[in-house]
Amino acid sequence: MSDWTHELDAYGCALTPQLLTPGECAEIAGLYGETGLFRSTIDMARYRFGSGQYRYFERPFPPLVERLRAEFYPRLLPIARDWAARLGQPAPWPDDFGEWLDMCHRAGQTKPTPILLRYEQNDWNALHRDLYGDLVFPLQVVIGLDRPGEDYTGGEFLLVEQRPRAQSRGTVTTLPQGHGLIFTTRDRPVRSSRGWSAAPVRHGVSTVRSGLRHTLGLVLHDAK
Repeated sequence: MSDWTHELDAYGCALTPQLLTPGECAEIAGLYGETGLFRSTIDMARYRFGSGQYRYFERPFPPLVERLRAEFYPRLLPIARDWAARLGQPAPWPDDFGEWLDMCHRAGQTKPTPILLRYEQNDWNALHRDLYGDLVFPLQVVIGLDRPGEDYTGGEFLLVEQRPRAQSRGTVTTLPQGHGLIFTTRDRPVRSSRGWSAAPVRHGVSTVRSGLRHTLGLVLHDAK
């Protein structure tokens, strides 16, 4: 993994190098049918979240999911602390990921949040934020498991940032298979006339025009 600070500062998101092989991507996507691995299934249309379906993993996680989540936390922690300092906000995140999860659990956020998402033709995901409770890690990751342009078309990742006293700005990213996109969970620091301001950010997925799209979502805090 490399340093994503510049792109996160510029755009609120940063594409990683390849993290998973095609075989590893197929292995994770193939878990979708193993319902015993998941604590819940969400039908997005039912809740007016969009169209499509996703499932929250139950503990214990598959080894690849466990490893990726644990490895991202220490790499993103310095960025999280820097952002908090710029905004004059608390930075409650300890050095150890397990300790951070313990803090979430003591606050009543005990439900695991790694997600496996599946989109078919005409599915999409409404703009939203994955907060789940009072304790929030400001960055999260989504990993593409299928080949854009081959396994599916459309389905671009959308990030919309509300700029201080200005129109919102959108960023669109196509996720290559096996690559991750690090992005803002809730808000991020942007320059303003008063120094630094917190710009609220939401994310979603554009309409899948054809095929089948799977992604792995890694939220770095647990849920109530």
